[in-house]
This record gives sequence, structure tokens and C-alpha cells, in this order.
Amino acid sequence: MACMSVAACGVKFVRISQDHSSKLFSPNKQLRSNLGSTNFSWGCFNLRLRPPSSCPRFDTYKSLAVFSSVPVDNAANPKERVVVLVIGGGGREHALCHALRRSPTCDAIFCAPGNAGISSSGDATCISDLDVLDSSAVIAFCRKWGVGLVVIGPEAPLVAGLANELVEEGIPTFGPSSEAAALEGSKNFMKSLCDKYGIPTAKYQAFTDPSAAKEYIKQEGAPIVVKADGLAAGKGVIVAMTLEQAYEAVDSMLVDNVFGSAGSRVVVEEYLEGEEASFFALVDGEHAIPLESAQDHKRVGDGDTGPNTGGMGAYSPAPVLTKELQSVVMESIILPTVKGMAEEGCKFVGVLYAGLMIEKKSGLPKLIEYNVRFGDPECQVLMVRLESDLVEILLAACHGKLDGVSLDWSPGSAMVVVMASKGYPGSYQKGTIIHKLEEAEQVAPSVKVFHAGTAFDADGNFIAIGGRVLGVTAKGENLEEARDRAYQAVEQISWPGGFYRRDIGWRALPQKQYS
Repeated sequence: MACMSVAACGVKFVRISQDHSSKLFSPNKQLRSNLGSTNFSWGCFNLRLRPPSSCPRFDTYKSLAVFSSVPVDNAANPKERVVVLVIGGGGREHALCHALRRSPTCDAIFCAPGNAGISSSGDATCISDLDVLDSSAVIAFCRKWGVGLVVIGPEAPLVAGLANELVEEGIPTFGPSSEAAALEGSKNFMKSLCDKYGIPTAKYQAFTDPSAAKEYIKQEGAPIVVKADGLAAGKGVIVAMTLEQAYEAVDSMLVDNVFGSAGSRVVVEEYLEGEEASFFALVDGEHAIPLESAQDHKRVGDGDTGPNTGGMGAYSPAPVLTKELQSVVMESIILPTVKGMAEEGCKFVGVLYAGLMIEKKSGLPKLIEYNVRFGDPECQVLMVRLESDLVEILLAACHGKLDGVSLDWSPGSAMVVVMASKGYPGSYQKGTIIHKLEEAEQVAPSVKVFHAGTAFDADGNFIAIGGRVLGVTAKGENLEEARDRAYQAVEQISWPGGFYRRDIGWRALPQKQYS
């Protein structure tokens, strides 16, 4: 796999902050409030192909044909073969590259920065040092290599406005503008949208003063939920079972600034009891089509114990989301959101990921939060089940043509079990060696190991460099078969420095734990 490097030089760009007025946002300004005033380099760069010996992080012994003659505007015709650039380097992006690679419409795939697993699997050519927050460099790369579709995976480039810049340059981009990314970038913004357009969600108040927040908590009682307003890498939500825990959460965010500017405002909301589920919809600005359902496992420990994480496993479909409930979600949550964003002057284009609580007392869904990108690890189980041409679908969304589009899914179920570094979501050791990944994928043809936080050491071994490191994914005729295959694959992997939950799928299946 060729490993490519981009060297950049240039001027600096200073973010501006968002100022909400009578509308929830001004479409002429870009949301920057939760990212601070960070400077980024912009400007010219030279593109070069590195020889294998100079790229230690990514595998380089395979190659991918790339045709630079494909013009950008070919994306307007989905029958043309398209060069795709995926932004990101985690398990979600690996799953997207894997699905895009199966597309007959796809000519070649780049992934920036990518990771060792993406590169070694042949799912994409990784661009290890293209600064994805430097939109000038990304645009120049797209022009040079004839990229006809950009798929933005992580939230940070979206909130930073990368999609804005690409769309302004006429490059089809799947992912919302920075204004629309406020749905994830600011929980207070999302809650305000729910209030204005009648979208069911938990009762809440937002605070910047710790004393006022504590007084509200005292009035409402525990259990209660305290959230950092901005992006906090999946760690900014505290489910406080006691008043003392809630007070500590407020102090950590508003006094100790543990999340920086992301925690300069907190949202305190009622504790909802029920079953969580994830609902995804593709949106083209005016129309939305649902993806298959999935269910995540946020807590780090078996039995949903311990602190929240980015997600320790998932399965699809989720039995809790019946067809009737999916219709309710579309009509009461997704479509009002799409309409509301359009009425606010900022059409949403991309994937809406609604974190839901199916409330125990009513049996109806309430919106917990929005993400403005594919969930991780839910994306992994969705992408292995998707049978439609992903390039054509995403281009249809970019061009406002989702109305009437239907999606094909493989029958049966899929499950992903996340393997994480010991200590996650707290501090963890980097550089631990992982063996026997090939043996894991040989358990069954339907098994795929998606990489998130991996690299190569000097001896060519896979090593862990992140918290969540691997997503061991399998399909089966039913959820039980998918679970058994996934755990059989996990048990093949030799990684003393890692751990995993042994009960993924416990809500939908008879109790069975894996040692």
C-alpha cells in the first residue's frame, strides 16, 4: 500500500465565535465557540510519494491504482467512477473505506490520516500527514488527485468548517456545514432547537455559573445528568446518581475546566430511565431516509457499569427499535429537525445520528443527543450490512436527490466488540503489541477487524496507540450467531495490554459471557 505524505506551509487562520440571535444561528457565521481561537496553518504544499522505508506508521507493501484524470465535477453523474477522500483515522473511517471499496462507482479511495489497519488491509491509500484541519491543503489535494467525493468522518473537522470550504470550491462533500454541526458541537444549541420545534427531549437548563447549576440540581434531585456543552471526546457526560456526584461534575467543568472551553457551559438535564438506542438517517437538506437501527454500549464495564466511553460495542438491528418506533422517530424527531434546520437558514447535509432513550414509563423515544456523523462503533455494523452502492447514496445526498432512494441491507444481524487499551477511558499505556489479527479474521468469512488506534513498531508489529483500538465485527443469520463469531474472533487475538466487554448484546440475547 502506498503511503503518501503532504508537506504544508502557509499563513494562519483564526477561528471566529458563534453569536446566536433571534434565529438559533446566523447562517453567515461559522460555529467556533467550543473549539476556542486555535490557529491552523494554511497555504501551499508539495505532494510526494514516500518510499516504503520512510513511512514507519503505515504498511506500504501493497499498492492502489489512482487515476488523477478524474475531474471533480464527474461526481454530478453517479454513473461515473469517482475518486473518494475519507477524512479521519478511526474505526468508523476504516468501516467507511471498507464499504466504499465495495462500490462499483468508486475508482480509488484515499484516507487522511488513516491508520495502520486501513493501509495494510488495502481498503484505502492513507495520507498520513495531510492536515485535515487545513482546508486549503485538503482542497489542493482534491484538485490534484481529481477527488469527486469527500466523506468527513470525525466531528472536529466538521465543526471547524471543512465542509463549508469544500462545498464553496464545488467539491461534493458528505458532511454538514459548521453551522449545522452545532447540533453536536453545542448541546445547548441542540436543546434550543428541540424547544423551538417541539422535538421530544429531556427537561433541562443550561448554566455558566456553578452556584446556579448546583441550586437547580438541588431542586431537581438525583439521579441527574450533567453535560459539557461542547465537544469532549465522548467523556463530557456525567450520570450522577447522587447530589454530591452532580456537584463534583459541575465543579470539574465550570471551576476546574477539565474540558477547557467545551465545558465553559454545562447542560443539566433530567435522568431518563429506559433503553438506549441509536438511530441514523441520511439527509440531503430537505429529505431524510433512515438507515438500519443499531444499539451501542456506552459504559466501560459488563452490565453497563463504570464510566461512559465512546462505545464498547454495538449490534444491528436493535430489537428495541421496532418498525413502529422507527416511524415515530422519523416523524417526531428526524423530520422536524431537518425542517427546523432549513427554517433556521442552514440546511443539514450528512448523517444525523440520534442518541435515543426509549422511555420506560411511556415506551416512546426521546432525543438524548445528536451526533452529526456516523457513530463509532455503530458505523462498523451498519457498513458490513449495507449492500447498496455507498458512493451513489452519498453523492445523492450531496446533490439533494435522496427523495425516493431506498437502501438494501443484508439479512440477519451484525455485532462489533471493541477492544480497548487497559485503563481506558482513563490513562492507558501506548505501544503495547497486538498479535494474531489475521487468525481472528479467519474465524469466518463474515469477520472483519476494523482498526482505530493502531500503528506499526520498528519490527512491523501492530501496536496500540489509542484508547479504543480494534472493532472486531461479524455477521450472522441472527444476533446470536453474529455474537458467537465476533467473540470467537476476539479470543483469537493476542493482546495482553487490551480488554473488552464480555456481554455485548446482553439486552437482546440470553445472558452469556465470554472469558
